[in-house]
Amino acid sequence: MSERFTRDYTPSWSDDVVPPLPDLPRFPAGFGWGAATAAFQIEGSPTADGKGASIWDEFVARPGAIRDGSTADVACDSYRRFREDTDLLAWLGMRDYRFSIAWPRIQPDGVGPALAAGLDHYDAVVDDLLAAGVRPVPTLYHWDLPLALQQRGGWTNPEIVERFAEYTGLVVQRLADRVPTWITINEPVMTTLQGYGTGELAPGLQLMQNAVPTAHLQLLAHATAAQVIKSIRSDARVGVSNNHALVVAASDDEADVIAADTFDRLYNRVFSDPLLLGEYPDLGPLGGRPDVPAEHLAAIAGSCDFYGLNFYNAIRIGAADPRHTGLPFEMLDFADVPVTGFGWPIRPDDFREVLVDMHRRYGRALPPITITENGCSFPDGQGDSKLVDLDRVNYLHGHLTAVAAAIEQGVNVTGYYVWSLLDNFEWADGYTQRFGLTHVDFDNGTRTPRLSAHWLRDQLTAQR
Repeated sequence: MSERFTRDYTPSWSDDVVPPLPDLPRFPAGFGWGAATAAFQIEGSPTADGKGASIWDEFVARPGAIRDGSTADVACDSYRRFREDTDLLAWLGMRDYRFSIAWPRIQPDGVGPALAAGLDHYDAVVDDLLAAGVRPVPTLYHWDLPLALQQRGGWTNPEIVERFAEYTGLVVQRLADRVPTWITINEPVMTTLQGYGTGELAPGLQLMQNAVPTAHLQLLAHATAAQVIKSIRSDARVGVSNNHALVVAASDDEADVIAADTFDRLYNRVFSDPLLLGEYPDLGPLGGRPDVPAEHLAAIAGSCDFYGLNFYNAIRIGAADPRHTGLPFEMLDFADVPVTGFGWPIRPDDFREVLVDMHRRYGRALPPITITENGCSFPDGQGDSKLVDLDRVNYLHGHLTAVAAAIEQGVNVTGYYVWSLLDNFEWADGYTQRFGLTHVDFDNGTRTPRLSAHWLRDQLTAQR
């Protein structure tokens, strides 16, 4: 390996400011350690080499849509500085890098031939990772839908399935000789609920329960893309990244229990049941069981070689009057629980419970699980305090210990990707939330590994 991939990131803080740090349990041999990012959040260069506009470019331009009024025009500048990101991965000792491909860099309007410059860019990213001994794990769709497709209905228009298949073919045909592992779609639940349901994320629609059909079109697009990938590389491994949360009823009251069950079906099982059981759950007051063609369900069922699972937090649910809220449930805070910068509750054992529940519920239908995202944001301090992130070390230790406990209970978890390698543009929260193992100075792009990065590097060295 060249000197470039063995650089020394000497910490700036003194040892006396760091207390003894915890060690991780032993993970199985061959466990896949990695880190994750998303194109829109890190790349910048929004119009470079002919890139088209995405729904997020349009959303960011709306007054008041982004918490701090910022844009992703530069972000981490990773479109130009991706080799620095590769260096960090090599230094950390990561086996895998989950990054995403920006659909508008390949097809500016979501249709037609590929832009050569876009394919050339991701070709260079893949080669750089392989030269560093890091396996590329691309995500084909991490929320940056070409704006032109949204203007034709986006994920409400059945045409999107064909468009996504065409785009998938263009990318995979170029990269499949070096890339055996693919993630099709990231967190379809967030696209459905927050993108089309409540309008908190792009494209910013407020369809409420009428957003549910977008869940099916995303799953069908995944399954169709999986077939395209396999047609190009028969031994490819394909998965989807679903966000899962432990749903906790606010009380033992029957109304709260029913509300929590309804939310669990909407948030979790609408996305896992079709993939693993070939059927949708009954959503009760939200419209019953989605009515879709049997051939769609047959295509979706069993379409994952691995199951990508993202986990961040549990959600506490109580009953609500739909006449007032439009929905039969509401989200409530947990009492006396530490929280992340986002205000998300930190309850690491909930992660173990989610994994064990997946194993128990789906049995042999559940393929090996890769944790494709898990991490936390915390506010930045000043000077070295922005780098000595003990809260993040403790969060990661607690959640990785929960994963190890789930493995001990028989859950087949084969990999874990930290969110995130870098501080980034955190969607509607702009630059107010920092998730990175690596601190990024957004004024000049300088990357500096935090204490959590040094701790995790040491832990991965000890795991070998």
